[in-house]
Amino acid sequence: MKDSAIGLPQAFSDLWAQTMQVWQTSLFGINAGNAILAVVVVVLSLLLRGFIAYHFVGFLSKLTKRSKTQIDDELLRALEEPLKLIPVIIGLFFALRVLGAEGETTLLFDKVLSSLIAFSIFWTLVRAVDPLAAVLKPLENALTPEIMSWVRKSAKGLFAFIGGAAILELWGIQVGPFLAGLGIFGVAVALGAQDLFKNLIAGFLVLAEKRFQVGDWIKVDGVVEGTVELINFRSTTIRRFDKSPVYVPNANLSDNAVTNFSRMTARRIYWNVGLVYSSSVEQLREIRQGVHDYIMNSDDFLHPPEGTLLIHIDSFNESSIDLLIYCFTKTTDWGQWLQVKEEFALAVKEIVANAGSDFAFPTRTIHVEGPGMGEISDAAQAPVSAKTPNFS
Repeated sequence: MKDSAIGLPQAFSDLWAQTMQVWQTSLFGINAGNAILAVVVVVLSLLLRGFIAYHFVGFLSKLTKRSKTQIDDELLRALEEPLKLIPVIIGLFFALRVLGAEGETTLLFDKVLSSLIAFSIFWTLVRAVDPLAAVLKPLENALTPEIMSWVRKSAKGLFAFIGGAAILELWGIQVGPFLAGLGIFGVAVALGAQDLFKNLIAGFLVLAEKRFQVGDWIKVDGVVEGTVELINFRSTTIRRFDKSPVYVPNANLSDNAVTNFSRMTARRIYWNVGLVYSSSVEQLREIRQGVHDYIMNSDDFLHPPEGTLLIHIDSFNESSIDLLIYCFTKTTDWGQWLQVKEEFALAVKEIVANAGSDFAFPTRTIHVEGPGMGEISDAAQAPVSAKTPNFS
């Protein structure tokens, strides 16, 4: 019984020694106990990440809302995700120190940590481009919003490329020699991508010349007519009036004539109104003066010298005396222009009716001669194509 009592402490001592041996067992040079502690550190860093997400960022958001500018609010929203990565990086750093790994394992973990640091830095720069570009917003008047959009996209692409190259360098992959080795291959690619570079250059020229901007109504002869939605590096998206998108290569916009209706200063009305030949000189003068007075008394039209106004008896047509009406409305909006033109057409109809005249329509005069009353002169047999009132 006494020997059994003496052996029990020894048994516990052996069990503890075996437990410590397992605790200190190494895998890839990592102590098992240290590995558990490292996991604890990583878990704590993830908890800290949640704290930053819900408390620290919220605190910063309250501070930024007190300022009068919106730039700091947009910058904080852009940097919110990269900020959440910082506690993870810190946790991994201390976890690696707790592991106490040696040799190749240490180098591997250091590369992973360095890659995360590089990724977070350049991810922050990429996300900060848009809010920081707001500082340059006054330049949009000189460079146009589309060029500024290209600048933002180019800056993001540049930061992403540099960040990727930095990470590759950390892993021992030399980017410089790799790019140089692509020289011959790049020539072949360049030959096959001539259209891509042509459209890229054409897009830049279109923006530099300020032919159109997003939201403009344009017409490209023989290509498309619609509203510009997006100007990309290779193509431009134009929404037709039937709501279907058309993706036009920038080269087509550069090589073809482009009509920008959104930049009209006024909209034209050009009519030839055919009046009956039975209209007297006084009636024609009354109609002409009535149309002139209507335009001059209306705020919907441009008046000389701001806009051209021509109202004249213009020509003697086959079945009508033509009144030329050439004027401009103040509005350039198509819907409002149609309303103004409709009211004007009704007014012209009323002016003609009040003058006792009427609009001409195609007519044919037949002269009947001879006792049979059935012979038609050669002149009457000639077809007559009369002109109807033109309200185009």
